[in-house]
Amino acid sequence: MRWKSHAPEGYICPFCAVAAGDVSDPGNRCELSDLVYQDEDLLVLIACDGFGPHAGHAMIIPAAHREALYDLEDELLAKISIFSRHVALAIKLAWNPEGTSVRQHNEPAGNQHVWHYHLHVFPRYSDDLLYRQIRHPLQVDYRARLADELRPALQKVLTAAG
Repeated sequence: MRWKSHAPEGYICPFCAVAAGDVSDPGNRCELSDLVYQDEDLLVLIACDGFGPHAGHAMIIPAAHREALYDLEDELLAKISIFSRHVALAIKLAWNPEGTSVRQHNEPAGNQHVWHYHLHVFPRYSDDLLYRQIRHPLQVDYRARLADELRPALQKVLTAAG
């Protein structure tokens, strides 16, 4: 696999600190009051950063340190996925948004900033501007070329996963 850690030398993980109940490191922007839920596998936190006029969203985080999506065991990833539905429904109940979205980032170019996997669950509103990229249609032949490139790579990954 083509995966290496991006955590800097001596990295003090803020999410591991929350899981341990100690946010005393001055570089940790998380607070224990951000904690919504915790069990042996997962934490749910309110994120430190807001986006747009409707700030406030939740993150689902493994209790054990896992840097990125690539590091998650299948059972843990399944639990996170199922729990994202629970958190999205709780967001609907608590804040009555017009919709919800989930997103997750890996590695610096993927916009990951904390070197511990976390899945964002956002309340969504028609005016929130959360996704500011301009969407544009792709030509069929270009999509077919991408599919031809991805197909054997996915088969290799699936074979390795057993």
